[in-house]
Formats: sequence, C-alpha cells, structure tokens
Amino acid sequence: MRHPILLTAVLAAATAMAGCAEKDANATVERAFKDVNVIDETNLSEVMLTVGDPNEAVSYFERALNQDPDRIDFQRGLASSLVRAKRVTEGTTAWGKVVKMDGATPADNVEYADVLIRSGDWAKAETVLDAIPPTHETFARYRLEALVADSKQEWKKADSFYEIAAGLTTTPGSVMNNWGYSKLTRGDYAEAERMFSEAVRQDPGLFTAKNNLVLARAAQRDYSLPVVPMDQTERAQLLHTMALSAIKQGDIETGKGLLREAIDTHPQHFEAAVRALRALENA
Repeated sequence: MRHPILLTAVLAAATAMAGCAEKDANATVERAFKDVNVIDETNLSEVMLTVGDPNEAVSYFERALNQDPDRIDFQRGLASSLVRAKRVTEGTTAWGKVVKMDGATPADNVEYADVLIRSGDWAKAETVLDAIPPTHETFARYRLEALVADSKQEWKKADSFYEIAAGLTTTPGSVMNNWGYSKLTRGDYAEAERMFSEAVRQDPGLFTAKNNLVLARAAQRDYSLPVVPMDQTERAQLLHTMALSAIKQGDIETGKGLLREAIDTHPQHFEAAVRALRALENA
C-alpha cells in the first residue's frame, strides 16, 4: 500500500521541480531578451545620432522616451537630434531636461551651454559653464569658454582659452579659425592672417578659414590671393570676397578688376559678381 503513495509523492515533487525549472528557464530567457533589447536599443540610438535624417532621429527618441521616460540616454539622443535638425529652441529645452536628470555629467552641461550660445543666451551659457567643475578639461568646454570671453571682449581670457582648446584636440583648424576671427574683430589683422593661415594648414578643406584669410589680407590692403589649396570655384569666390573688401575700403577700381577676374575664373555663371560689377559700372 505504501508504493502508490510514495510514487504519488515522487511524481508531485518531480512536477513541482519541473515547474520551478520551467519558471527559472522562462525568467532566464526573459532576462536574456531584455539584455538583447538593451544592446539593440543602444546600437540603434548610436546609428540615429550619426546618420540619416535628424528629424527621423527626433521621432525615434520621442517614441523611446514615451516608453521609458527616465532613460537619460534617450533624452540626450533627443536633445542632440533636435540640434542636428536645427530646431535650436526645442534642443535648448531638451538639454535643459538632460542636465536635471539622474546620471547627468559635466559633458551634458557643456552641450547645454553650447546650445544656449546657439540660441543667443550668452549670459545663461556663462552661468552653466561656470558651474562645471574645473577638473572637466575638454576641448569642447574651453572652445565655449573662449567664445563667451570673446562676446564680453575679455581678450586675454579669450586668447588663453583658445590656446588651451587648440592644445586639447588633434584637429585644431576650426578653433584656430575662431581665434583668427576674434583677432579680426579686434582689428589685429596681421595676427588674424596668421591664425587663418594656420587654420587652413590644419584643415585645407576649411573654406570659411580661406575666406576669412582673404578678409584679413584685404583689411591690410593686400589684394593678392594667399597661397593655399583651392579649386577654380573657390578661387572665384575668394576673388569676389576680396573685391567687396576693396570696394568697402574705397579702392573702387581695384574692386572692379577683382570682380572681372572672379567672373572670368568661375567655371559657371557667377551671378553675384556680375550683379556687383554691373552696379558699380552703372554708378
């Protein structure tokens, strides 16, 4: 009589153990899928931040935040994507949310200061930068510090910050261009020319620096093109810039000659130069 009872007990125990094992297996599978989903989300977020239409990225991160509003990486992604989409006002609000979330870093505050400058709120940007620990020494931080100092005409501080920023990156072309523009604003044309030349040397494709270099030379009444890499279209555009600078300084005949050269140089019809030359000749 004991055998059926013992068998029943064994079967019940086995069934219970099987149930536990099944639950454990299900839990393990769920955890595994959750980990996979996190990895997939991370990879997709990185893709959204670097390629494709930034407005599509905005939509992606908005949907992600609706499902998980406490994920700071999603809020960062939304803020970055809004700025990429040139929706600066919305981007400013989004970065303002990021810096108040758990897990916010000094780098987030640097991004917030950046978008505040883009939106023209220099005073708040300075306040945000001042609150960042001095131990957070990055190119992005010091580039912004230099721009803020420039806006307040604190030239010594600006020079110091530009120098630090240039030393913290392997591609200082853009910061050298900004530094040169600061010198141009101060009327230090020779030093501005040197900065712009260095910017082009660091980044031969940086047309803004080439254009600024021509402005610095023209401000010294040097109307010869600098020896820098340029294609035919860039050459025509730089001649046009130089012509306008000459005209602004009263060197009208020089300006006319430069406009004619720009028109002849451009591989296509150069409407802006033609219009400027026509206006001068009619006058």
